[in-house]
Amino acid sequence: MSDKVIISVDGMGGSNAPRAVVEGMAIAAANCADMHFLICGHQNVLPAVLSEFPELQGRYKFMHADGVVLDNESPVRALRYGQDSSMRAAIDAVKNEQAIACVSSGNTGALMVMSKMVLGMLEDISRPAIVGVMPNRAGGTVLLDMGANTECDEYNLFQFALMGASYAKICLKRANPRIGVLNVGVEEIKGTTLQKRTYELLQNSNLNFKGYVEGFDLIEGTVDVIVTDGFTGNIVLKTAEGTAKLCVEYMKVALKSTILSRIGGFLVRKAIKKQFDKIDTREVNGAMFAGINGIVVKSHGSAESKAFASALKLAYELAKRRVNQDIAAELASLRVDSPASLHPTLMGKIKKTLGMN
Repeated sequence: MSDKVIISVDGMGGSNAPRAVVEGMAIAAANCADMHFLICGHQNVLPAVLSEFPELQGRYKFMHADGVVLDNESPVRALRYGQDSSMRAAIDAVKNEQAIACVSSGNTGALMVMSKMVLGMLEDISRPAIVGVMPNRAGGTVLLDMGANTECDEYNLFQFALMGASYAKICLKRANPRIGVLNVGVEEIKGTTLQKRTYELLQNSNLNFKGYVEGFDLIEGTVDVIVTDGFTGNIVLKTAEGTAKLCVEYMKVALKSTILSRIGGFLVRKAIKKQFDKIDTREVNGAMFAGINGIVVKSHGSAESKAFASALKLAYELAKRRVNQDIAAELASLRVDSPASLHPTLMGKIKKTLGMN
């Protein structure tokens, strides 16, 4: 691998592919001189679109792939029949060290299962989790899982907490990340069996566990990492995105409602844009599959060019920071205390329960 940061791209994934994908590449490449691409897709489709962006000449290589993983395709079917797909080719490129990271707007479940099978998992981690940074008053909070695992047990959530803490140290520069478990209240008596068992595991660990947190804590930035199952996390993510869009729409309507508001809006337009960019889904698109032994970034399935460029930029930054290597090192350094009557460490308990010994 050269000094170039080569990102493999699923050129056919997502509802706006391939045009939004290629245009997103052009936007991202304009801001990162060492960013290069290995774009995977059908030879009868992609080359024609690529030819419309001469600024990408010399910045990409094309790899033909016959198939496409459909949005409604089950992960099992995609894994079995999608070996010739653009998604699989992009993941294989990371495995074969042709690229340092992979980005796709395609089917989330298929991307997760393929990535896990092809690239494997980091040591001591049984499931990947979609991890991202949600903007808030404190500068950002790591949220996971945002949709990879709709059903989890307490051991999965404990592993998510370990990965989330490592991610917060690396990406948010938090020396001792505060961790919370998402719940319907902060009192210990509240929550389902899953929340209560996760609470017990984290309370007996040496992580900086702050207990339960509620939805508004994500906005306040009360903790640095919020852990939940993928079903709940995805609802939180989509609700936050929808609310952000609604706020922007309300502001635009208000600024155009009168002559005075139009004048005022014109005078403060740059300041307003700077703030709105912090919650613009096109600016913060992209989330990493934490736990995979390789950098895989999931972009929104409906991502347009600017949003896809944001996902490419995220993959680029994660690769430059060597995030996966640092997360693996952080995980190796974490030791978890547990009563001697149970197991010498909670990690040992987790590994025994999951059959990882």
